[in-house]
Amino acid sequence: MSNEQNERSCAIVVTYRPDITALLKLLGQLNKETDFLVIDNCSPDIGRLAESIIVYERCQDLIRLDENEGLAKALNIGISWTIENNCDYVFLFDQDSSLCDLFVSRMIGAYRDANKQSKHGIAAVGPRIINTQTMRQTPFKLFNRFMLRSDRFFADTKSHFIADFLITSGTMLILKHIEEIGSMKESYFIDNVDLEWCFRAKSKGFDLMGTDDALLYHAIGERSISPLVRAGIMAQHNPARTYYSSRNRTHLYTVPYSPLGWKIRDMIRFSLKASWLLIFSQDRKQYWDNIRSGIRDAKSLS
Repeated sequence: MSNEQNERSCAIVVTYRPDITALLKLLGQLNKETDFLVIDNCSPDIGRLAESIIVYERCQDLIRLDENEGLAKALNIGISWTIENNCDYVFLFDQDSSLCDLFVSRMIGAYRDANKQSKHGIAAVGPRIINTQTMRQTPFKLFNRFMLRSDRFFADTKSHFIADFLITSGTMLILKHIEEIGSMKESYFIDNVDLEWCFRAKSKGFDLMGTDDALLYHAIGERSISPLVRAGIMAQHNPARTYYSSRNRTHLYTVPYSPLGWKIRDMIRFSLKASWLLIFSQDRKQYWDNIRSGIRDAKSLS
């Protein structure tokens, strides 16, 4: 048998108070193509849902954490499991994503196709994201370009793209590179975990690639009447999440491997978002307290 035939993949689905209908749809899609783990961040009703999850033939385990440890730690638990079990590829998923047909094989095929043209090796591949709130395609962005900053072809390919950032859900990590790049930053807890890891991977010389060969349907943030949200300029989150996003992005402004182009654009975007929330939101006091606390606490992150 060839090495490709011996390769193994596994998916990690991190849950917290999941919508069981959406979750079971995702697990059913994964079950057709790959082994998977479900890691639950202490959802109060996970015991009631457990039987519906573990019934899938390719479910390797349902790991129930005793408290909400955050997205990054849950992902690291799953990544460690896949490394210990000799997997080659690991797929990361939020609980409310949906896949195109043959998603796993399409992603692995895209990696094999493009990796031949990568000088340094591809660390991760992301699918084309369709935002289910707007049904718009999310572009693959480059941060250190002034013009033509998105959907730039990867080498001589026509369906693969250079990326500086891939969102967590749907991304496939190439596990042989994890030791050099490192795991997810657990102190970030939830927001910007993917951004920080991507910046770190790129700083070490690895490529990130997006592909049109596979589609993932995923809602980014929460619904909002804000024109900035509707235009896709920013994502809307509740006041509690704003603490983590404010803290973690402020910390990212200080690390040497964050792209300068991202820092400049994100500072502008962050100012616009904060201004909108503080002027127009009915929860402006909660937003203000969380934004201020997040910026203050960024200094303590390791």
